[in-house]
Amino acid sequence: MRYTHLGRTGLQVSRLVLGTMNFGPDTPEETAHAIMDRALDLGINFFDTANIYGWRLGEGWTEQIIGRWLEKSGRRDDVVLATKVYEPMGEGPNTSGLSARHIRRQVEDSLRRLRTDHLDLYQAHHVDRNTPWEEFWQAMDVLVAQGKVLYVGSSNFAGWHIAQAGEAARRRNSLGLVSEQSLYNLAERTAELEVLPAARDYGLGFIPWSPLHGGILGGILRKDRPGRESGSDLTAKRLAAVRPRVAAYEEFCDELGRPPADVALAWLLHQEGVTGPIIGPRTLDHLERAVGALDVRLGPSELDRLDEIFPGPGPAPEAYAW
Repeated sequence: MRYTHLGRTGLQVSRLVLGTMNFGPDTPEETAHAIMDRALDLGINFFDTANIYGWRLGEGWTEQIIGRWLEKSGRRDDVVLATKVYEPMGEGPNTSGLSARHIRRQVEDSLRRLRTDHLDLYQAHHVDRNTPWEEFWQAMDVLVAQGKVLYVGSSNFAGWHIAQAGEAARRRNSLGLVSEQSLYNLAERTAELEVLPAARDYGLGFIPWSPLHGGILGGILRKDRPGRESGSDLTAKRLAAVRPRVAAYEEFCDELGRPPADVALAWLLHQEGVTGPIIGPRTLDHLERAVGALDVRLGPSELDRLDEIFPGPGPAPEAYAW
C-alpha cells in the first residue's frame, strides 16, 4: 500500500479509500466486517461513511455496522475514520442541513453509532445555502476544541463553495477544509474545470467518488453478454451515451494487459491533487481486485491515449470563456 498526506495536513492516509455505502443494504454485516478486516490487512486505513448510509431514516444503519466492528476488532487506532453530515435524519424542520444545531446533534449520534469518542474527518455532505459560513465554522470549531472532530472536509462542493468556506475559515484563524469528496472519473471530468483547481489552491485533499462511473469503466461490455447481468437502468442509460468510447477504452486496456477497473483507478491515482479514489466493495473479491490498481503505472503516452478516448473539459477559464 502507498500513503499520502490528506491535503495540507500531516495526516497520512492510504491511496485507496474504503467506501462503505453498500454495508447494510447490499452487503451483510458479517461480510462488511470481513471486508474491513481485510482492508486493514492490505494497508487501507482510510474508511469513509455517512450518517445517511443504510437509507433507513434516522437509523444510521451503516455507521452502526462499522461501530460494532470497531468495538469487536479493537482496531480503532488503525483507522482514519470519516463520516458526513447534512442529509435528513428525521422529518422535522431541523433534522437536515448544516445548522449548528443539526451538526451538534448529528455528531453525537454518529459517535454513538460508531462507538468511538472522535471522528478523524467530519465532512459536510453538501453545501447548505441557508446556513452562513460563520455558523458552520463556529459549530465545527467547537467540535475540534472538544476533541470530537480532528479535521473538517466537504463533499459535492463547487469550486466557489470551497473558496467561500476557505475564506470564512481564514477570518476565524481556523484550519478550514482539508478535503473535498467529489464525483470524478475518466468519463466524468467536470471537476477539472473548477473544483480540482480550487482544491489544489486551498490545499485540500481530493477524494473522487464513483471512480468506475457506476460500473461503466469496470469492463461493462464484457459483462453485457447473453447470460450476464448488465446493470441497472441508470447504468444502461450512461452506457448508451458513451458506448463507442467505452469500447475503445476496453480495447486499450486489453493492449495494456490490465483489467479496465484497474486502469480507471490508476488513472485517478496519476492525477495531480488526488488523494485516493473511494472503492465501494460489496464483497471480499471486489476488495482484493481493487488493490491491483496500485501496481498499474501509466506513462505519458498511455495518459495521452486515455485523454483521447475520454477528453476532459479543458482548463478553466479557457475551456468556457476563451
